[in-house]
Amino acid sequence: MEEDLVRLKAFTDAVFPLPPKDWEAFSGIWQPFRAGRKEVLTRIGGPEPYLYFVTEGVQRVYYFDDEGREATLVFTYAPSFGGVLDAMMLQRPSRYAYETLTASSFLRASYRDVAQLMESSITVAAMVRTGLVGALSGLLERLAEVQCYSSADKFRKLLERSPHILQLVPHKYLANYLGIDPSNFSKLLNSIRI
Repeated sequence: MEEDLVRLKAFTDAVFPLPPKDWEAFSGIWQPFRAGRKEVLTRIGGPEPYLYFVTEGVQRVYYFDDEGREATLVFTYAPSFGGVLDAMMLQRPSRYAYETLTASSFLRASYRDVAQLMESSITVAAMVRTGLVGALSGLLERLAEVQCYSSADKFRKLLERSPHILQLVPHKYLANYLGIDPSNFSKLLNSIRI
């Protein structure tokens, strides 16, 4: 777990470095957690009691519409935070599912511990707020891509952001994430220089 906390510290320092006292309190709320392949950690309609920090593996957040169509919204992999953040922070039933695509390892902290620490430490609250603003910024960028970019441009943008994603995530999920039919994704993959 010590090595995972070192990774967590490096990740949070890049977002918002914490003073030693606050880092000690923040690092103390995390517990190791493992999940197998294709395990749903957060169910649609269920609670999201944890904030996850991914140390190994690949996960996704997905959604089903009223007609049962599936939409992959985001992928998480080391080192990054994971889970259904809006359900956790608002303490509402989740509208999305969080699933492992591969066997995965995490550090996880309960909502209660995160919330108590944010109340007792202005610095930790500022770090969480900065992280959430960063996530919102990424989400807005993704919305612009979904609405304005061609399939080829969405694919190129994805590879710019995460060049290793083709080796991490099964292509059917990447196609779904990009809103492309899987057979068209294969053609696109063969037609674009990587």
